Amino acid sequence: MGLFSRIGSLFKGPEEFDLTSGGIAKPLFFLSMPIVVTNLFQTAYNLADTFWLGQYSTDALAAISFAFPMVFLLISLGMGISVAGSVLVAQFTGADEEREAEYAASQTVTFAVIASVILGVIGYFAIEDFLAVMGASQDVLPLATSYMEVISLGLLFMFGFAVFIALMRGYGDTITPMLVMFGSVVLNIVIDPFLIFGFENNPVFGMFGLGGLESTLFAVTGYKGSGITGAALATVFSRGLALVVGLAVMFRGTRGVQIHIRDMVPNLSYLRRLVRIGLPASIEGMGRALSMNLLLFIVAFFPDAVVAAYGIGTRVFSVIFLPAIAVARGVETMTGQNMGADKPDRVEKAAGLASKVLFTVLTVAGVVVFFVAAPIADVFTTDPEVVDIAAQFLRYVALTFGFIGVMRAYTGSFRGAGKTLTAAGISVLMLGIIRFPIAWIASGPLGERGIWLSFAISNVVGAIIAYSWYRRGTWRESDLTESKVDLDETSVETAAGDD
Repeated sequence: MGLFSRIGSLFKGPEEFDLTSGGIAKPLFFLSMPIVVTNLFQTAYNLADTFWLGQYSTDALAAISFAFPMVFLLISLGMGISVAGSVLVAQFTGADEEREAEYAASQTVTFAVIASVILGVIGYFAIEDFLAVMGASQDVLPLATSYMEVISLGLLFMFGFAVFIALMRGYGDTITPMLVMFGSVVLNIVIDPFLIFGFENNPVFGMFGLGGLESTLFAVTGYKGSGITGAALATVFSRGLALVVGLAVMFRGTRGVQIHIRDMVPNLSYLRRLVRIGLPASIEGMGRALSMNLLLFIVAFFPDAVVAAYGIGTRVFSVIFLPAIAVARGVETMTGQNMGADKPDRVEKAAGLASKVLFTVLTVAGVVVFFVAAPIADVFTTDPEVVDIAAQFLRYVALTFGFIGVMRAYTGSFRGAGKTLTAAGISVLMLGIIRFPIAWIASGPLGERGIWLSFAISNVVGAIIAYSWYRRGTWRESDLTESKVDLDETSVETAAGDD
C-alpha cells in the first residue's frame, strides 16, 4: 500500500491544488506530471508502429518516416481549434466563469469535428501526390500511401481525442486524459502486431513460445496480416475507442469541463473567436509539420537507410522531449488561468521556473543519449547500417536538448496568454528560416551530417530567440481580455439557453 500511495501522490486533480494562488512549483508539477505520462503513452503509439514495422521490413520503416510527418501536418491544420478552446476554457476557469467555459468547450468540439472531417477527406485524396512530391521512392510510396489513407479516414477519431485532452487540460484536469490514453495505448500495443503480421509467422508467438497457438489461429482465420495498413488500423481503432470514452466523460461532467448538446449548435461568431486565437497556433503546428516534411524532401535524396535512420532519430526525440512538451502545456494552462484571474506576475514566475528545470533535465538526458546512441538505435531495427547512421544523428543533436526545453517553456506561456501569433513566429523562424536552409546548404558538402547539424544549431538559436522575445513583456497585453469581453457581450445564456 505504501508504494501505491507514493505513486498516487504524484497525481493530483484540480480539486487538490489551485493554479491561481500559493506556490508555483507544486501546482505546475502536479499539472504537468500526468501530461508527461499521457504524452509518453501517446508516443507509445508511434514507437509500437516503429518497432513492429522495423521487424516487418526496412521499406515499411522508411514509409513510416514519411507518414508520421504527414499525420502531424493533418492534425496541425486543425490543432488551432483545440489550442483556442483550451486557452479559453483556462481563462474562464481562472475567472470563475464556469458557464462560459462550458460553452467554449462545446463549441470547440463542434468545430473540431467539422474541421477533422474536411481535412480527412482532403488528405485521403491528396496524400499520394504529396508523398510523391516529397520524394518517396517507388518502393516506399505505396506503403506510405496505404498507411496515410487509413489515417486520413480516421482523422476524426485521432483529432477528436486530442481536443478532449486539450479541453480537460484547460480546466486543469490532466489525470482523466492520462487514464483514458493508457487504456487506448494498451489496446493498440496488443492488436498492432496481429494486424501487421497476421497469425502466420507472427514474431509475438515466437517470443512467448506459442507456436501451436499460432498454427491454430491461422488455420481458423487464414489471416496473413495487413502490413503497414494494419498498423494504421490499430491506431485508428484504439483512438476511436478513446474518443468515445472522452466524449462520455465530458457529457457527464463529473470530471473536468462539461459539454452540452444544446451548446454545440455552430455559432459563427464564436468560430471567429476561435480562429482569432487558434489560427496562429495552427500556423505554428503547420510550420513544424512542414519543416519535418521539407527536411524529408532533403533526406529523400539519400538512400533508404538514411531515411529509416531519420525516422528512428525523430521518434527518439519525440520521447526525449516529452517533459518539455508536457511542462509547456502546464505553463500554457497556468498562464491562461492566471491571466483570467489577472495575476501576470505568477505567469512570469511559472515560465521562468519551467525553463530552468527543463534546461537542466533535458541537458542531462542529452548527455546520456550521446553515450548510448547506438544501443538506442539498435532497439528499432536489425539493420546495422541504419543503426550506425541513426546513432550519428542522435549524437549530433543530443547535447542541445536543453535548449528545446527553454524554447518550449516560453512559447507555452505565450500561447496561454493568447499570444499564439508570437509563439508561431518563434517556431516558424526556428524551423523554416534557420533549420531548413542550413540542412539544404550543409547536406551538399557534409551529406546527412549537414541535416543533423541543422537540428543542433536551430535548437540553440530558437531558445535564445524565445527567451529574448519573452523578456520584452508583450505577453502581458493579453488578447484574452478582448475575447472575454466579446463573449460577455454576445451573452452565452441567450445563445444557448440557461442551465
